[in-house]
Amino acid sequence: MVQELIKNAKRIVFKFGTNVLTADEGGLALSRIYAFMEDMARLKAKGKEIIVITSGAVGLGAQRLGLKEMPDLVSIKQACAAVGQCRLMKFYEDGFAALGLTTAQVLLTEDDFSIRPRYLSLRDTLSRLLELGVVPIINQNDTVSTNELRAYKQNGVKVCFSDNDKLSALVAGGLDADLLVILSDINGLYNADPRKDKNAKLITEVKQVTPEIEAAAGGASKRGRGGMRTKLEAAKVATHAGCAMVIANGKKPGALGRVFTDEFEGTLFKPVADLPGKKVWIAYSTNMTGGVTVNSGAFKALTQKGASLLAAGMTGVAGEFDVGDIIGIFDESGVEFAKGMVNYSSGDCAKILGCQSEEIAKKLGGKNYDEVIHRDNIVVL
Repeated sequence: MVQELIKNAKRIVFKFGTNVLTADEGGLALSRIYAFMEDMARLKAKGKEIIVITSGAVGLGAQRLGLKEMPDLVSIKQACAAVGQCRLMKFYEDGFAALGLTTAQVLLTEDDFSIRPRYLSLRDTLSRLLELGVVPIINQNDTVSTNELRAYKQNGVKVCFSDNDKLSALVAGGLDADLLVILSDINGLYNADPRKDKNAKLITEVKQVTPEIEAAAGGASKRGRGGMRTKLEAAKVATHAGCAMVIANGKKPGALGRVFTDEFEGTLFKPVADLPGKKVWIAYSTNMTGGVTVNSGAFKALTQKGASLLAAGMTGVAGEFDVGDIIGIFDESGVEFAKGMVNYSSGDCAKILGCQSEEIAKKLGGKNYDEVIHRDNIVVL
C-alpha cells in the first residue's frame, strides 16, 4: 500500500530537474511537462497545495541563443539564464492557465534564505500565494546568483544552497510542507551504482540518512551518482524539518501521478524530526563565514545535555563573523556537529577563549551575555 504520509500530504513541493524537463534531442519535453501539470492540477482539485521548483533556464537560453555547447564562462551562463527563464515561465504559465490555474514566478538567491528578515518575508509571500490558490513556480535567480553555476566555496564561506535539490528542500522546510517530490532521470536511491553493479537494488524506504546511506550513494563524489549526493543533502534538510521526501524517475510515463498510488516506484525518505522554524533556518538556511572549536566537555554538554556554549568550552576560532551570525561548532577533530547564532564577534570570541563567564567583562570591557551561543539558538546536526 502507498504510504499514508504520501497519500495524506496536503502541501506538496515538486522539484523538476533539467534532465526531466528537456528532451533527448534538446529543447523542452513538452508532452512530459504538460503531463506533469495535468497531474498537479488533479491533485490541486483534491485540495492539495502545490509548489513547483524548476530547473532548465540555462539550457533553454543556450538553445535560444544558438549555442551548440554549454558555455563555461559564468557570465555567459547568466545571460543564458536570463533568456531561458522567460521561455521556461511562459510554458508553465500557458500550461497551467489552460488547466484553469494561476501561476506566480519567484526567483531566489541565497540571501533570501541567509538574511532572516528576507527569509521570513519569503515565507509570508509564498504562504499568501498558496492561500490565494496560486501555484508558485520557483527557480534560483541564476542571472545574479552564481552559486549554482559553479562549485562555490570561496574564502571559507559555506553557502546555504548551490543547486535546486537543496533549494527545494529549503522551500519545503520553510513552508512546513508535508511532502517533497524530486523527479529526476533516476529511479531512486540504490544500494550500489546500478550502472556498474547489475545486482544493485533499489532502496524503497529510508528512515534516516546515515553515513552508510551516503557511502552507498557515492557521497564523496563531486557529481554524486546521477546527482544523488545533492538529493541526499536535500533529504537531510526536508526530513529534519518534518517533511517526507520522494525520489522518482520523472522520465517514466505517469511518474508524478504514480507517486500517490500503490504503483509508486522510487525511494521514500521518512521524516526524522520536526524542528521549529527558527532552528530549521539556523541549521540549513544560512551562509556560514566562520566557526568555533570546542573541547570534549563542551561537546558532551551540547550534544547530551542541550546546554549553551560558554567561553570556557571554546578552544579555537576560525573565519570572521559578527554578533547574530550563524556559525559552525566543531569538535576537537575538526568535525562540525552543530550550528548556532553567536552572541559575540569572532574578534571577541578570540579574546575570551577558555574564560569563565565572570571573566568576560574584564577581557572585553563589558559583557552582554554569559553564553557565547544560547541553547535556544543551537542546533545539533
